[in-house]
Amino acid sequence: MTAIVEFDALGAESIRGALGADAAVLPGLLALNAHLDVNPFEDCVVLGSSVDQQDVFALAQDMRVRRPSLGVVMIRRRIDTAILADALRAGVREVVQERDLAGLAAAVRRQREIASRLRESVEPIEGGATAPQRGRVITVFSAKGGCGKTTLSTNFASAIADSGKGSVVIVDLDLAFGDVAIALQLFPTHTIADAVHLGTELDSKALLGLLTSHRSGLQALVAPMDPSGAETISTTLIVHIIDLLRQEFDYVVIDTPPALDDHVLAAFDRSNVVALLATLDIPALKNLKLTLETLDLISYPHDRLKIVLNRSDSKVGLALSEVEKTLKAPIVAQIPSSRDVPASTNRGVAIVSDDPKNPVSLAIRKFLDDYVFVANGDAIPTQMRSDRRTSLRRKK
Repeated sequence: MTAIVEFDALGAESIRGALGADAAVLPGLLALNAHLDVNPFEDCVVLGSSVDQQDVFALAQDMRVRRPSLGVVMIRRRIDTAILADALRAGVREVVQERDLAGLAAAVRRQREIASRLRESVEPIEGGATAPQRGRVITVFSAKGGCGKTTLSTNFASAIADSGKGSVVIVDLDLAFGDVAIALQLFPTHTIADAVHLGTELDSKALLGLLTSHRSGLQALVAPMDPSGAETISTTLIVHIIDLLRQEFDYVVIDTPPALDDHVLAAFDRSNVVALLATLDIPALKNLKLTLETLDLISYPHDRLKIVLNRSDSKVGLALSEVEKTLKAPIVAQIPSSRDVPASTNRGVAIVSDDPKNPVSLAIRKFLDDYVFVANGDAIPTQMRSDRRTSLRRKK
């Protein structure tokens, strides 16, 4: 059941009509608190536009501590960036425009999903205590654009979602020109830039409210819509986001820009597997070799690095053995070319879901079976490796 507080009778009935028969209208905040006391598994409360904004914020802040799984949805007649920032900071999960009843219904559905995930995000250990789960982090990187990073990242995430082996979220770390939202045909209401407003108050509950759901079941934290938003996102925030997501999801897939910057190195530091993507052309191989040499200089563990050759069947006069000799590292996976890949991407569907028996799909799933769906390869200790990044900047 969803609890509603709205002092305007017509407004209350309108909200209740949008949410269905299992929604209950309560006469005020005191009644709401009493309702929550006797309904410990309530997932969501909706506070209408007639409820004072500061009262909404006070309730959200209280519930953030007492009932972390409870989603607070606020309705306003007018919404601007200041209201959104204050609401997120207080712990309000969603802010919906008064007349957007379809958006309200969708927001409540999302909060129910988030509440369920939050309740399942800790597992019991001996003595009745709880310990956070630690999801596996898979980062996809190439130092050259056009190699297929986003295609591989979205297919990794989709294949994990389809496998039923655990929950998965994809993070678009190409903060200026990320394409995850386009590749999956998502229409996000929030992006990673919204996390900046929360600062140190960003917790799992608030972060889950920034995610966008894909029809496959995966969740996405998409890049800012405005490239200038990338400048406001610190490396410290990226680390905090990854750590929170690892507690909430079994798998975290990270798409990256074609640059080995501090954000990318922070993702590497948190990764169990780093898929280094290359294609059979000299510029891509040259950049991959430089990447490997750079990671060697900062003593990055070799066992986390997995070289993936995309469009491996291209007839360009380069043999696989020559490539491995040049890189001084083995290629662990080969993904063939297929015209079906861009066709599926244009429809917002990953090839692994659109055509599971396609050779590309089979190669992607084999990589996941070999290197991701395994118990070994724990993440690097969570202490930030700032010494590595400082060292790297000195060597550039």
